Amino acid sequence: MKLTVIIPVYRVEATLDRCVESVLGQDVDDMEVILVDDGSPDNCPKMCDDWAERDVRIRVIHKENGGLSDARNVAIDIAKGDYITFVDSDDWMEAGTYKAILKLMDDDDIVEFPVARRLSLSDRSYDNIDDYWLTEQAYAHTFACNKIYRRSLFDDVRYPQGKVFEDVYTLPLLLRKAKRVSTTSQGCYHYEWNPSGITATADGEKLAMLLDAHLTSGMPIDDRYYMYLVNIQMDVCEQTGRPIILPTRQVNTSSLDGKLKIKSILLNALGISTLCRINKFIHYFKKPNRW
Repeated sequence: MKLTVIIPVYRVEATLDRCVESVLGQDVDDMEVILVDDGSPDNCPKMCDDWAERDVRIRVIHKENGGLSDARNVAIDIAKGDYITFVDSDDWMEAGTYKAILKLMDDDDIVEFPVARRLSLSDRSYDNIDDYWLTEQAYAHTFACNKIYRRSLFDDVRYPQGKVFEDVYTLPLLLRKAKRVSTTSQGCYHYEWNPSGITATADGEKLAMLLDAHLTSGMPIDDRYYMYLVNIQMDVCEQTGRPIILPTRQVNTSSLDGKLKIKSILLNALGISTLCRINKFIHYFKKPNRW
């Protein structure tokens, strides 16, 4: 088996057919598609079974609701493909994406491809994984679904349960096992914005998990990445009042530009604690109906 495509399913009646059709239309015969019904309370379980009856490449798992990580993990456990990829069931794949990417996989452990309207990539390969993480700013697009992975990377890696931003916890573990990672301009993953999803609704507690994921990843942090983390730390402080956990650092401002450079100059002059207090003060006065 060449490829396993894992699709967690939960309350996606309106988009499931489009998602599955786009995957089955990838012109890859040596492929299995695992639909994981994560205890969906609507018509999705039957829709999954109907798809399995229509196409022999589809396998269905019905399970109690356990969340996205658990759904992915139970499918990884039974995956037969030499390679694994993921699709969220409210998204869809550009035609021909998997066929094009699989041709690139012989020398790579992970290949990352574009996300419509969110991420453009050039054709590059990295034997130094730290270079990929920093040069491509991969820390800002740790998405599970726009990558194809060599199955063996998951031999002792699973997505963490009870965590949000699970991709940020998991991708560094996979990268540390990878010998070569490539990006490509070929193919496209079509992400559909979900106003009730984690990214759109993340509060201070969830952002604290995001910051923890980055700081415990063991990946290198350059000045641009550090400023990315400063923004998360400021939001966590503003929304939760938790103590600052981001280590203090003097940033080389010459490596940055625009608003990021201005913020880094203020950071060096005032420190992260003062910057967080100023940010909280500004947001307080921006709140509607404050009086």
